[in-house]
Amino acid sequence: MLFFFKKIRRNTINPNLLNLGTENAFVILGKAEKLKNEGKNIINLGIGQPDFSTPDHIVEAAVKALNDGKHGYTPANGLLELREAVCHDILKRRNTKVDPDNILIVPGGKVTMWHAILMFGGKNNEIIYPNPGFPIYESVINYTGAKAVPMILEDKTDFNVDIEKLKSLINKNTSLIILNSPSNPTGGLISKIDMDKIVEILDDNPHVKILSDEIYSRIVYKGNEFISLLSYPQIRDRLIVLDGWSKTFAMTGWRIGYSVWPTKYVKMSERLNINSFSCTNTATQYAAIAALKGPQDCVDNMNQIFEKRGEMISKELNSIDGFSCNSSKGAFYVLPSIKKTGLTSDQLQDFLLYHLGITTVSGKSFGEFGEGYLRISYANSEENIKEAICRIRNFLEDNKWENAKN
Repeated sequence: MLFFFKKIRRNTINPNLLNLGTENAFVILGKAEKLKNEGKNIINLGIGQPDFSTPDHIVEAAVKALNDGKHGYTPANGLLELREAVCHDILKRRNTKVDPDNILIVPGGKVTMWHAILMFGGKNNEIIYPNPGFPIYESVINYTGAKAVPMILEDKTDFNVDIEKLKSLINKNTSLIILNSPSNPTGGLISKIDMDKIVEILDDNPHVKILSDEIYSRIVYKGNEFISLLSYPQIRDRLIVLDGWSKTFAMTGWRIGYSVWPTKYVKMSERLNINSFSCTNTATQYAAIAALKGPQDCVDNMNQIFEKRGEMISKELNSIDGFSCNSSKGAFYVLPSIKKTGLTSDQLQDFLLYHLGITTVSGKSFGEFGEGYLRISYANSEENIKEAICRIRNFLEDNKWENAKN
């Protein structure tokens, strides 16, 4: 019956769609909501969503836009005023000049991934991507028919890119390299020294395009420095940068992001906009203008809280039998190794959810080399994080991790 079902599906839809994966953080979120509706007390350390409200001045800008009758379409590449605001912000924070015509406003970060990987994917092409890494990279690579080539990140090297290994992965079929710093799910950050070395490799391989996922660019902790690939002029003609408002301004549900494109590819990406969603929500674009032009203390305050939580959760997890946790340098995730628990990532994820009421995400959800890890988001209150740790400790007082297999 299963064979028959698969055969029917392959005969009725584009078979490439069967190669699409998913983002298990949303799957886990759905399961957690179901348990909450059944009366269970669930602590959510799974979803990558700030537990802060969107700042009032941003909300008010969207309301004003609606009250002022801003209800129609905008250009497919976004409002000029917003693209100019993005360029000003890039100049201020990355010390790099960008033309508004090279900016595309899109509904969230995934659109830029989708467009870039569609453009440079396809049969006979190879795309290098971080693993463990954001799951949509590999999903879309597989959809296009390109070969997904993992760039393995490990806790023993603090999830840093192995420069020599990266160099060895590149060949004549490599069409695109995806970099993500600060990283989801590791909390890692590419240093200036390593970024210089990566750009040297890219300089030696002018046929390779680059997608730099910089969505967490403003969530970087003291003692660390965010390095944007936009600061390297020698690769600008083949560099695509992904950023947006979701994480920085607690605007995940507003669905708005932006991308910076080389001149020779920007019109093709704009055409993909037109063929899919026409334009980004108008009121949301006015909210995004207010976010960039308005007060920034909301961002600074949020980051201070995230940093405090990150320090606390790493310390607490390292005190739990079977866990080993690196410190987070940015974003709001840690990816502790759970190999010494004797459980698989999926087993521990499910045990924590169904028995202790804690949502996390199996490292395996972020690729093959995420097995043995567990992604924990500290975009939740300090009180809730401490309660989650307490639940784990209480379990381990009378049990060993092997009891979680039952």
